Amino acid sequence: MGIFGSSAKAASEKPAGQGKGSSPATTLSIVGTGMTVRGDLETDGVVKVEGTVDGHVKAGSQVLVAKGGVVHGDIETTEAVVGGAVKGAIRAKERVEVQAGASVEGDVTTRRIAVAEGATLNGQIRMGDGAWSLDERGTESKAVARTQQPSAGAPRPSSVPVARIAMPPRATSPGQSP
Repeated sequence: MGIFGSSAKAASEKPAGQGKGSSPATTLSIVGTGMTVRGDLETDGVVKVEGTVDGHVKAGSQVLVAKGGVVHGDIETTEAVVGGAVKGAIRAKERVEVQAGASVEGDVTTRRIAVAEGATLNGQIRMGDGAWSLDERGTESKAVARTQQPSAGAPRPSSVPVARIAMPPRATSPGQSP
């Protein structure tokens, strides 16, 4: 029947992944190329950004920012894969991937991160098992507060590893003292 016509069969059919047995994680929402969304996006499933989003993006499963896609706002999800540009913080419960040619201008908080050669990431990175956890109300737990940078002049905790740069001794010519 036509697009707007009704039939018993057409009314009972649902697109793949939208039936009774489908989970919210299988739901895919796409901001297509050439499309601009002004406002926040929220879903329990996956958001793929091929166009532009001027607002925050929250997805229960995954946020994909495709090559050419732009997000001007924060991203909150379980897993984030960035192939385009993000100007805002990324908070992912499990993993963040910044692909070659992609750029992130903002802080990243996650358990695991992968940054490809050729990617740009400007911001603070907080990671590990306790980097980002939520309590039962969905608010940040104290684990995040412990990862905050100490104020200027405050002593650095002894449990934080400090990178040391090893410099080879300078070569001296005969007759010179070191």
